[in-house]
Amino acid sequence: MKKTLLVGAGCLLVISLLFACTSKNLEEQKAKAEASKKLGEEYIKYGKYRLAIKELKKAESLFADDSFLQDDLGLAYYYMGQLDLAILHFKKALALNSNNAPARNHLGNAYMQKKEWDKAIEQYKIVSSDLLYATPQFVLSNLGLAYFEKKEYLLSEKNFLQALDAQKDFDRALYGLGKTYMAMERAPEAILKLERAAQVAPDAPPVYFELAKAYTMNREYKKAYDSYQQVVNLNPGSPLADRAALEAQKIKHLF
Repeated sequence: MKKTLLVGAGCLLVISLLFACTSKNLEEQKAKAEASKKLGEEYIKYGKYRLAIKELKKAESLFADDSFLQDDLGLAYYYMGQLDLAILHFKKALALNSNNAPARNHLGNAYMQKKEWDKAIEQYKIVSSDLLYATPQFVLSNLGLAYFEKKEYLLSEKNFLQALDAQKDFDRALYGLGKTYMAMERAPEAILKLERAAQVAPDAPPVYFELAKAYTMNREYKKAYDSYQQVVNLNPGSPLADRAALEAQKIKHLF
């Protein structure tokens, strides 16, 4: 009986030691994975996406069940234009944590790049309903853009306005709202929003290009010409600057 108890106690000790070793190894793996993840995030920050993927895949091989790691991988692939791989990892992130709002917003962005507007809207709506989401102006602007692409301009306007309620003078929302009003042939309102966008983001060529179009629609040709010239001045030699120069020449005789 005594011998049996000793054998049992010995087995329990061995199991405890094995468990302790396993736990220690798991913690070490997690620590190594976290280090690689942080390095990968730094590479993403500086636009070194291939190096980021290398580090993030290393982290994944050590500990894959990290929702934020999967989101990071999705972002790296997204910025490299590999949208299907990006979507795969964003979905993995959400499978691990359905409350990972940034990953859901990123998934919506990937669908937007694929022009799958309804799928994007589905994801953005979920994020926008999260009252704890720290930057609602971004997702609301994304919703506005998705509805704009679907030519559902009233819904586009609604979401851009809500984005501006969340953050006054948010440049993305001002620009998006200006484009929406242009599509609705409401040139004076478009001009007001785009002029404000130009004040908030004075170095953004697309804002001046859209503002020039709004001035032209409103028959303010000199202002339109000057706005097209601003596009050229800000980013000479770019495709948008070439378009702006061409449009400027078309209206030069009108003032």
